Order: sequence, then C-alpha cells, then structure tokens
Amino acid sequence: MPMIKVENLTKRYAGFTAINDLSFEVEKGEIVGFLGPNGAGKSTTMRILSSYMPATSGRASIAGFDVFAQSLQARQHLGYMPENVPLYTEMRVTEYLNYRAALKEITGRRQRERVGDVKELCNLKEMENRIIGTLSKGYRQRVGLADALLHSPDLLILDEPTIGLDPNQIRQVRELIRNLGRHHTILLSTHILSEVEMTCSRVVIINKGKIEAADTPENLVNDMRAAGGIRFEAQTGADDGAAELGKIAGVKEVSVETEEAWSVFTLRTDSQSDPREEIWRLATDRHWTVRELSRRRATLEDVFVEMTLDDDEA
Repeated sequence: MPMIKVENLTKRYAGFTAINDLSFEVEKGEIVGFLGPNGAGKSTTMRILSSYMPATSGRASIAGFDVFAQSLQARQHLGYMPENVPLYTEMRVTEYLNYRAALKEITGRRQRERVGDVKELCNLKEMENRIIGTLSKGYRQRVGLADALLHSPDLLILDEPTIGLDPNQIRQVRELIRNLGRHHTILLSTHILSEVEMTCSRVVIINKGKIEAADTPENLVNDMRAAGGIRFEAQTGADDGAAELGKIAGVKEVSVETEEAWSVFTLRTDSQSDPREEIWRLATDRHWTVRELSRRRATLEDVFVEMTLDDDEA
C-alpha cells in the first residue's frame, strides 16, 4: 500500500485552476522531492494532503486513509511543516512542545519521552529554555519540525523547510532530513535543486497544476542528454556569432559573454539534441578561431528549466 496515493486531484478557485487532474504515489520509505515554479500548485497539493483545505474533485489517501472522509485517521500518520511555520513566539521551546503534544493527546510519561526525543533529534537541547521569538530562523524551523515529529508520524510533508536559511543551516537541515528518511516517508518541497539531488530518491515535477515528470533524479538527468548546455569559445570576427548559432537545429537559446578578444557562448538545446558537430562545421565554414567546444553535464536544474520554462520564454 502506498504511503501517499493521489488520483485525479483537482482544485479550482473562481476563474483559476490551481491543480488539474494530478495523480502520483509515494511508497513507504521514500524521500520524494516535489518540485515546481512559484504558483505551480505544490503548496495547494500539500495543504490538501494535510487536510488544511478540500479538493474540488479527485481522491487522496495517506496510509490507506482517505484525507477527506477519514481525515482524523489520515492525520495520525502525518506530520506537516508548512512553508511559514506558525509558532507561539512568546513561549519557550519546551513549553511550546509540551503544549503541542497535549493538543495531539500525548500526555504523561509519553509526552515527556516524545518531547525529549524530538528535542534531541532536532538538536534543540541547548535552546530548550529559550523564548521562541529570540531564536534564529534556522532554530525556529527546527522547532516546527520537532512539532511535526511529536506523534511519531509515518509520513512527513515538508514545504520549503530550508527557506530563508544560510548555507550552513541548509546543510544541517539536509542532514537532518536524511536521518529522518531512515524511519519516515518524506514528501519535500524545495527550490534548492542541488539539495534534492543529494537527498531525494525520486522527484515529481509539477508545472501549471499538472505533473510534467516523475522519476529518479538520475533518470531525469540522463534523459536530458545534451540539455545540460554547450559551451563554445571562439573569435568570430565581424560575424554575429549568437545569431548564427541560434539558427542551428535544436538550439533553443544562446547567451554570449566577452573575454578580451574571445566570445563565450552558452547554448541551451532541445533535450534530445547534441549540435556540436553542426557548431564545428559552422565554425570551420566561417573560419572562426575556436578555443573550446564542450558539453556541460545536465543537472536537475536543467531538467527543471526544460520542463517548466514556457516556449515563449525560451
């Protein structure tokens, strides 16, 4: 049984469709990156899965429980950390976690154990008596994550857990998510694609409310082939090198920078194109002096751009 199962999920507002006929699954034990540009429908999907809002149509279940008809049972298996973590900033860390545990009907000895466990897991012991409002953004994110973990959920849904953090804090949160992935299924939304490549076993890319791809990061990158980009350095004389290169079949975008007498061209191509032979023939025919012609390995960022960039933006 999948930990998350989404079938034909749609959410419409007046004159606007946030998500349209989404279907995907997350298996138990996976760490899945849920990616998309701003406004793609990521947060809407996560809020529906977390029972924060209803869908217009379709079905969704967590651990086999329907998130609409069996909301309480579904939420017992779910820990949700929204993009902007709502905290009581006048409370101390331990006080807040005890309060949240009581709301989740965790009491007595069990409450003391769980609050102690999540403070240890999220490295909050040194901050346990600090007022939340005095904590850094990174530590407040940890408090929000500790809250989501209090009831030992099978599934964690994390919406932009590293937003607003500095590089060191991002690294720490990444390691924490990796450790959590040993015991929890995780659905992770983030804009930091390098983190997804290092953390997630699978990726779902959503754009304009529809799923564009769902696969492992490695498979998505391999499918892009030459879309990682081509670097071409040459002296083109009086020729408009960017315009000439842009005429080659498969080239979608050409940018150029100047380094002394050399023009440095960066080409973005169709996912199944590798026009390096055509570029070399063009350079030979035009008697350009070439210093470099190389293909950069595709990254998950290239996959993301290829799948979410509008044709009229290319």
